Amino acid sequence: MNTPMSRTKPLPIDLALQGGGSHGAFTWGVLDRLLQEESLEIAGISGTSAGAMNAVALAAGLMDGGREGARKTLREFWTQVGAQSPFAMLQPALGGFSALAAHLPGVQAWQQASQESMRWWSKAVGQPFSPYQFNPLNLNPLRTILERTVDFERVRACNKTQLFIAATNVRTGDLRVFRQHELSAEVALASACLPTLFQAVEIDGEPYWDGGYAGNPSLMPLIRESPADDLLLVQINPMLRPEAPQQVADIMDRISEITFNASVLKELRTLQLLKNLLEQDGPAAQHPGRDPLFARIQALRTHRIDGGAALQALGAASKLRTDPLFLQDLYTRGHASAEAWLQAHRADLGQRATLDLRRACQMGSESL
Repeated sequence: MNTPMSRTKPLPIDLALQGGGSHGAFTWGVLDRLLQEESLEIAGISGTSAGAMNAVALAAGLMDGGREGARKTLREFWTQVGAQSPFAMLQPALGGFSALAAHLPGVQAWQQASQESMRWWSKAVGQPFSPYQFNPLNLNPLRTILERTVDFERVRACNKTQLFIAATNVRTGDLRVFRQHELSAEVALASACLPTLFQAVEIDGEPYWDGGYAGNPSLMPLIRESPADDLLLVQINPMLRPEAPQQVADIMDRISEITFNASVLKELRTLQLLKNLLEQDGPAAQHPGRDPLFARIQALRTHRIDGGAALQALGAASKLRTDPLFLQDLYTRGHASAEAWLQAHRADLGQRATLDLRRACQMGSESL
């Protein structure tokens, strides 16, 4: 007897990849597992910040060697991030002996000290100086990493998936979604441009900051332009915290998490509102004069792999940690989360939604 997933052709799914600094290595692990699932085909990807980095690496790799090529390029990208850690000089001295430290009783204390050093540094550069002052040459190690690992000609020519990359226009505050033919290293850097760390990235005469402020990630391009009816959100910014923060650094961390979840939460609520209205319309919703977008929304099945529980204890400041052991740990968490999600919901793909938007709208963000 055939199961829903035992089809001759792979089931197309869309991926919406959140940004979150080095926590994007969690998404790397998720993607690595999904690429091993030959019953699934990634039809489209909407990515922001670290999600954009993962998206372009995956697309370039697909063109260079299919699924295995995508897995290889993703690993090369994150290996380069670890090898050329922009903040390596800020790690505690013990960081140089991290491989040995992993086997020592004091490793947890070292990891905590490392995270605190990242938190101190982010506070220091975010308050008295702007990147135009402390980084007048506008040096960005991510540019070198992208140039070494991602062939953007292949990204633009990729016919195996569609890409949509989000950035925020500094002047207007508007979201700009870059289509595949527009993609370049500059676009990826714009999508990941944290304004306290890097100067705005200029594209077509306009300055851009991190896309997370306006769309983290943007869902509508996938719904409107991709043929897939299953949309899987990979969320790496925790929605919930067990208690209200009281320390300044913790308060700033929580503000960041709320800010970078606000746009996707708004889109999810809008989707459910539209679904409710279409459901009330009944047969009238199928009227041939209706915008095709309504039919796409009506057919949409939403899913989510939630990294919040796996990443919550690390704290927002750890998004600046890029030492190899930390990135590998994030990858492992992501891979395990994807495996658990597939075990629980593989049969639901192509059949039903597993992210209950109706409940999300009724109960607010606590249900997400």
